[in-house]
Amino acid sequence: MPTITANGIALYYEDHGPADGDVILLIMGLGAQMTRWPVGFIELLTANGHRVVAYDNRDCGLSHRFDDLGPADMPGLYASLMKGEKPNAPYLVSDMAADAVGLLDALGIKRAHVVGASMGGMIAQMVAAEHPQRVLTLTSIMSTTGNPAVPPATAEASKRLTGVAPDPKADLEAFLDYGMASAKVIGSPGYPVADVEQRAQLLADYQRAFYPVGVSRQMAAIVASGDRRKALATITAPTVVIHGADDPLVQVQGGEDTAATIPGAELHIIPGMGHNLPRGLWKSVADLIERATQKAGVGAA
Repeated sequence: MPTITANGIALYYEDHGPADGDVILLIMGLGAQMTRWPVGFIELLTANGHRVVAYDNRDCGLSHRFDDLGPADMPGLYASLMKGEKPNAPYLVSDMAADAVGLLDALGIKRAHVVGASMGGMIAQMVAAEHPQRVLTLTSIMSTTGNPAVPPATAEASKRLTGVAPDPKADLEAFLDYGMASAKVIGSPGYPVADVEQRAQLLADYQRAFYPVGVSRQMAAIVASGDRRKALATITAPTVVIHGADDPLVQVQGGEDTAATIPGAELHIIPGMGHNLPRGLWKSVADLIERATQKAGVGAA
């Protein structure tokens, strides 16, 4: 397997496209494996001459698992926040951003176009804020800033995010049914995914790697990182923000706040898009990433 030591841990990654192309680094979201960047979508980016690197975040997929840290204590974390105390999380979004930079180091990549979706957008934002010399451009997709004034997920989407799926080892079909229901809640109403395609993706995810405890630690990182606007306001990389008008999980105000916080950011709101990347949106999103890369004017190779 193509694993590499980055920031002191093992990260699983895949490399696509021409070796001498400007690099696009793809960072996926909460509990989502790198395979959630569809091959067909990646091919749209490589067709423009880019080298595309995607990887599994820590505690997800085939990358390092922090088993020794145990499940995150989310009730305790929220209690600390309510008291105004510093929350005790296993790690922060900034640590995950350091993983991304460590991967660039390990691959000998000086600078990259950094693209992140959902939690991956938060990680990408912090790469741009804390490691500006490594970032050519930033594309933040369906993400937010940690601003407590931004509306939370809808009640139905929040229930799906925090709910516990059936044990797939006991009842795989019930587990897949639960995932299908969740996907319908948070997905793009204007670009529905065929049931057979969605179920195949869920099954492939499970067969590749199943590690729900890692999701709790990633969630703790998001919550404990809090409001990141002060850091985001320092970003100097040309930035494109993409958000679905119909996203129930990270509502559109999250994208609007991101664009308002990052100096000079360009905001694109896509009607009918929810919190996923369906086939019908691949070209639109790829074109907007390409639009971002054109703002750099220099190469990463």
